[in-house]
Amino acid sequence: MNTPKEFIKKILIGIVALLLVVALVVVIFDPFYHYHGPLFGMTPVLTEKEYQCVGTLRNFEYQGLIVGSSVAENNNNSWYEEDFGCETVIKAIRSYGATADLCYLLDVAFEDHSPEYVFYSIDTTSLSASPEPTYETTGSPTYLYDKNPFNDYTYLWNKDVLFKKIPYMMVQSVFAHYDDNLSYNWEAGKDFSEAGMLSHYARSSTIAEMKKEDEYAENLAANIELLTTQVANHPETNFKFFFPAYSILFWDSAYRQGDSDAYLYNEETAIKALLEYDNVEVYYFKNNEEITSNLNNYMDTLHFTSEINHFMEQQMAAGESRVTKENVDILFESMHEYVDKIENELLIYYEENDMFLYDVAF
Repeated sequence: MNTPKEFIKKILIGIVALLLVVALVVVIFDPFYHYHGPLFGMTPVLTEKEYQCVGTLRNFEYQGLIVGSSVAENNNNSWYEEDFGCETVIKAIRSYGATADLCYLLDVAFEDHSPEYVFYSIDTTSLSASPEPTYETTGSPTYLYDKNPFNDYTYLWNKDVLFKKIPYMMVQSVFAHYDDNLSYNWEAGKDFSEAGMLSHYARSSTIAEMKKEDEYAENLAANIELLTTQVANHPETNFKFFFPAYSILFWDSAYRQGDSDAYLYNEETAIKALLEYDNVEVYYFKNNEEITSNLNNYMDTLHFTSEINHFMEQQMAAGESRVTKENVDILFESMHEYVDKIENELLIYYEENDMFLYDVAF
């Protein structure tokens, strides 16, 4: 007959054994790819960028990276693989696309990889944002980002990981035939239409005084340095920076907030700095009136259909819409004219037909 002491000992041994089994299951299946890439020939299932992105950058094999915010998520990785001759392309995505956050992801990628290509989507506001990483201040799962094994308990003994994430990964990989070229894609079920897009746009009822061009000079300089440091430190990598095709309502909002001149100055300054490097190409799509003035391409002022993602990728593959030292000044002269055209011509129809929702001024 077991004594109470022996009984407690067996219970403790059982608990420890159970914890070890649970940890082993998580390590083997590893739905966040914290320890390794997919095993047993399983297709990687990538639907949670904040939890999976760093792990894939460390543990997957790849020759190309698509870097950017949610605007870049609807890219199909296979487009880049086929058109740029990469065996595997994966994504390095951070919501809001702050420069410091994306450069952190590049640092992770370059720890043990030397990708041939980086396709970097630059959001306009990222150039004026804080040049400090935001992962810790926004509650990101940093225990998945560092290399400290002693804080992995949050991952190893997590009921959601064990009973939700692993089963979901298994079903999607084995039975649903998940397409990992669509990693982090959010397009399904979204409303891309003029009416839907306008319903998400609260237009300012007032027009602010236009800010100075160098309003954001300090942050701009710091963010440019982050980008050029990446380029300079990795001369073997071809960096293709591109400015995605925001809708005309992005520029309307910027104009009414007094930011449009500063935003254009930021873009021009960043492009000129990047063009000083031989391993850089820059592409610009915000001046494409056919796309940006058609609100049916958008779900809000920024986010467009995957067809627009594909168009931009094809343009880059063909060397079209490219910015050079020779045409950059002309480009931004035309962009100032385009913003004026947006305000004085392209939005008149919406104003005359009372199609805008306005914020409430107090």
